[in-house]
Amino acid sequence: MPLESSMPPLQQVLRRLAMALLVLAVTTFLVWFDRAGYNDNSDGSVDFLDAAYYATVTLSTTGYGDITPVSDAARLTNILVITPLRVLFLIILVGTTLEVLTERTRQQVRVHRWRSRMRDHVVVVGYGTKGRQAIETLVGQGIRKDKIVVVDPQRKTIEAASSDGLVSVLGDATRSDTLRKAELQSAAQVIVAPQRDDTAALVTLTARQLNKRATIVAAVREDENVPLLRQSGADTVITSSSSAGRLLGVSVVSPAAAQTLEDLMAQGSGLDLTERPVSQDEVGRSPRGCVDPVVAVVRNKKVLDYADPQLGNLKLGDRLVTIGRATHLS
Repeated sequence: MPLESSMPPLQQVLRRLAMALLVLAVTTFLVWFDRAGYNDNSDGSVDFLDAAYYATVTLSTTGYGDITPVSDAARLTNILVITPLRVLFLIILVGTTLEVLTERTRQQVRVHRWRSRMRDHVVVVGYGTKGRQAIETLVGQGIRKDKIVVVDPQRKTIEAASSDGLVSVLGDATRSDTLRKAELQSAAQVIVAPQRDDTAALVTLTARQLNKRATIVAAVREDENVPLLRQSGADTVITSSSSAGRLLGVSVVSPAAAQTLEDLMAQGSGLDLTERPVSQDEVGRSPRGCVDPVVAVVRNKKVLDYADPQLGNLKLGDRLVTIGRATHLS
């Protein structure tokens, strides 16, 4: 979501209030220093409290007239110094109100425009290691950063996401109000990658209630929680601990195979695993006849490996999962 101004409205008001008090203090000391040139109708003398009182009613343009400058020096000071201070005092107070109201209005307009444009975007819940790597892969696949919205409960994490050029929303993603701020109801994909499995289940359930058509991909630590995530509405569930364990096992048996798997999963580092529609030239061919090695074919929402006997030749509407060289390395 468009970020608010660097200084919150309350902080702006407090800063301006401090400036106004400084102007008031300067005026008070000026009057008290030249107190001999002022007359108090009540007792004829002006002490420090009287000077503060006179400065307050003068700067606020109240002007009761019970304390007045009578000497030429005091009147000259009022003309040349206190009157400009009065104007400055009013500018500070009125300017603060106008600035805060203007900034809030401008912020509301920016948010409204952003929400009106945001459609079919990707919402990423959690900007930890898993969330960052998922976003890096999405950007490597060609998805623009302005089409990715990060949701996280930690302010420092949100600030980091914003500094990385991502739209970010601060809040608890298990609450529907927070997900609505991210316009999840109009998102095309949702990545759920919090630190805890129970949080992932609640976020998935809330996200599915808000958006029935979005593709939801969730990450969990334990295999036993996979059915719970699927029941909550996740289309795909990735078990981080099991995936890491399998990669460790492969690394022991075949370090080269493990390195190749890492290369395939790291977008843009060498070999890329991508999904694309079949081209007109490839229709009717065997998967082995394609330029890029085909490892699987998605047909009628079913994934078939390249050697599946049911596959046969490629058809119009098929989607190919291929291995290709990263474009910037070719």
